[in-house]
Amino acid sequence: MMGHRLRRWITEVGVLGILLVALVTVLFPYFWILLVSLKPVDLVSRPDVWLFSPSALNWEEVLLRSDVPRYLANSVLVGLATVALALVTGAPAAYAFSRFNTGGGPARFAILAAEMMPPAVLIVPLFLLMYRLALLDTPLAVIAAHSTFIIPVVTWFLIGFFDEVPRELEEQAMVDGYTRFQAFYKVVLPTVRPGLAAAAIFGFVLSWNDMFYALILSGGKNKTLPVAIAGYWTFRGIEMGKMSVAILIAIVPVLVASFFVQRRLVKGLGGGAVKF
Repeated sequence: MMGHRLRRWITEVGVLGILLVALVTVLFPYFWILLVSLKPVDLVSRPDVWLFSPSALNWEEVLLRSDVPRYLANSVLVGLATVALALVTGAPAAYAFSRFNTGGGPARFAILAAEMMPPAVLIVPLFLLMYRLALLDTPLAVIAAHSTFIIPVVTWFLIGFFDEVPRELEEQAMVDGYTRFQAFYKVVLPTVRPGLAAAAIFGFVLSWNDMFYALILSGGKNKTLPVAIAGYWTFRGIEMGKMSVAILIAIVPVLVASFFVQRRLVKGLGGGAVKF
């Protein structure tokens, strides 16, 4: 009996130790960035200094005397607009894949081709198209670019949620006089509302984190936050204190969004797979 308890105790301690190491490994970079953001300017380049008087100078410079708040607003605008477009187009597409098996199994995987395609393949035609339309250095150019990989992901994400809605609900609604679209809009969509919210958050995070398309298609006052963060790497060196502040501002929405989407993320990503 004592031996069993001892083995159980050793197992629990080992598991807790592994979890503690994993937790420290994950959280330490965030702690380090926070530490650098609070260092006086003359100590930022000395990572060996742990004892110092915290200073809010870097935060004041970034929040009050720079264009980072504008770039933050640009990222929010681009993310929300892209997600809205992805839901408007992706939800009906996912419904068609789920209910009518449109295109069969190959079509389900084909919708992810844009996501798996290297961005460098799409950037040249996108750049030329935006140039012809005089949309370079505007949020619309970045929204169009982000839509190329967020719409397929949102569509794939929602297929599994539509698959779980009983067909009898729509059939009963159509017996009561609803058209197919009315049954979709008034019956099915409210049922998959949690999936829509999870897909929206996941799409927003993808748009929020992108720097490649935003770097090439936007500039000046229309830059997004990731591009602005990269701008602190100058010919004079890296402005570590200010960059750390901007990074913290950028990761907070991602962490909050990930907290709400984590339970449905695996289900959504795997839901579009072909079922045999």
